[in-house]
Amino acid sequence: MSRDRLSRHRLTLVAALGAGLLAVGALTGCATGVSSSPEAAPSTATSSPDPGASASPAELGAAWLDAGRAIAVVTRGSSTCVPVVSGEPSASADTLTVTLEESARTDCTRDMAPRATLVGVPAGVDPTRPLEVTVQGAAEGRTTLAALTTAPSDAGQFAPSAGWVDARTIALVTYGSSGCPPTVESVTTTGTEIAVQFAAPPADQVCTMDLAPRVTLADVGEGAPAGAASVVLSGDGVDATDPIPVLGSR
Repeated sequence: MSRDRLSRHRLTLVAALGAGLLAVGALTGCATGVSSSPEAAPSTATSSPDPGASASPAELGAAWLDAGRAIAVVTRGSSTCVPVVSGEPSASADTLTVTLEESARTDCTRDMAPRATLVGVPAGVDPTRPLEVTVQGAAEGRTTLAALTTAPSDAGQFAPSAGWVDARTIALVTYGSSGCPPTVESVTTTGTEIAVQFAAPPADQVCTMDLAPRVTLADVGEGAPAGAASVVLSGDGVDATDPIPVLGSR
């Protein structure tokens, strides 16, 4: 099966699972505990979106994820109203163009924080070549993803993945309820291994019963490994104690 068909099959399966479960209107306490996308996360905010929440070009970042089949586009703005992809990203030569649109939510916090949008990479994009990412729409700017030294291996369907955004930040993808994103409680580094502990969710947390990819950003701090690194995840029902390679460079 081609990389494009495999990627589309994965996204189609996720969408079908989410649509089927949401169709029965089921809301329940989070059983999986795996983190979810910030876009669907419950919010305690009462204010409307901050009109100045769009990222400037200098604040745009990106990271390779899912064996090079996806990237995280990192912008700054309301942490509870993450921009979403509009239409299909397009690739020409070594340039990827992504259009973002504002979240449909209206209960956005008026903070200014880094937040990540997961973007599928079209077939034909070679992660072992540098990739210029041009973002337009709700955020505008461009950034360049350095080439991966080798083509990453596929860890399997619904496997977590990780990639470097910058010198101290990693993007993490996990699968689970799109209504219950994980919250990073602590990050520790031992040698080349990064351990990310997710916080226990509130006892009264209500989660959608779908299965979707969610992107979480973790600040590794000044102790980030200088060379190749891996990450293990724990807490909030996540059990990924086998080291996950952190893709990319910083």
